[in-house]
Amino acid sequence: MLIKSDSRHLYLQVVDRLKSDIEKGIYKEKEKFPSEFELAKRLGVSRATLREALRTLEEENVIIRRHGVGTFVNCKPMFKSGIEQLNSVTNMIRNAGMNPGTIFLSSYTQCSTDEDSRRFTVQAEEEFLVIERVRTANGEPVVYCIDKLLTKILPEHLSYEKESIFQLIETEANINITYAVAEIEPIGYHEKISPVLQCEPETALLVLKQMHYDEKDEPILYSVNYFRADKFSFQVLRKRIYS
Repeated sequence: MLIKSDSRHLYLQVVDRLKSDIEKGIYKEKEKFPSEFELAKRLGVSRATLREALRTLEEENVIIRRHGVGTFVNCKPMFKSGIEQLNSVTNMIRNAGMNPGTIFLSSYTQCSTDEDSRRFTVQAEEEFLVIERVRTANGEPVVYCIDKLLTKILPEHLSYEKESIFQLIETEANINITYAVAEIEPIGYHEKISPVLQCEPETALLVLKQMHYDEKDEPILYSVNYFRADKFSFQVLRKRIYS
């Protein structure tokens, strides 16, 4: 079926049409699109218009292009969460109706760096515990987690194969994390982490860096979590402020 004319730019009509075809299952997840020549012919548009539409769909993470191979429909994210909500990875996975699991990689202590001293407002001689784990959903690796906190809060000898660091801090240290300051950034293929998460070379990662605080505004836990961008989607609720 050809694209019908309306008042919008033609490439935006193509974007909507291809999204609709994906929703209807005409093009399924991980399925390869027809060639640009064939697809442009089907839609009745120029290849230049089609390329602009595909560029937009790629930016929106609807499709993924593999150089020299073709264009494929991306998987829909399994997990959606508002970044304004402080939610553990465990609960995010459970809320999606899946079974959370943990692959423990390592835990070790190290002296504080200058950056640690600034983040945690501590002296240089303080000792930190670093925990590296992979979180799974129904056995599939989806998040690579690096957590750092003072050893006086949690010692190294504890079992860190449990699911929630939040829960460990609450039960073992009697500390409640009440809020976090976060930043999120997308990155491409990571030589160390992407293979652990079984990512395709084109699969991006969403890096969520968070400093967590207790009810006394004391910094407790610094986390760097690498989420598979094809599995997770974050949104932010923004409210208009009237002057």
